[in-house]
Amino acid sequence: MTEKLHLSPEDDFPEDLSKLPDKDLQVLDSQVERQLDYEYVVEGEPNPETEFRHYDLDEEFEEREKRDD
Repeated sequence: MTEKLHLSPEDDFPEDLSKLPDKDLQVLDSQVERQLDYEYVVEGEPNPETEFRHYDLDEEFEEREKRDD
């Protein structure tokens, strides 16, 4: 997993989030959240790719919670 603080739309993103360990998924989520914050502040709106990634991460977290119940 990369050590970057944020994940730009040009950076690689895993195709199958379900294969990531929880810790790596949480790191990836933090990177995408930081990127969203950056885009809102600097560009005034998020990049569509960053929004899609954020949505995909939210879905994966929801799926994991369902499995844990």
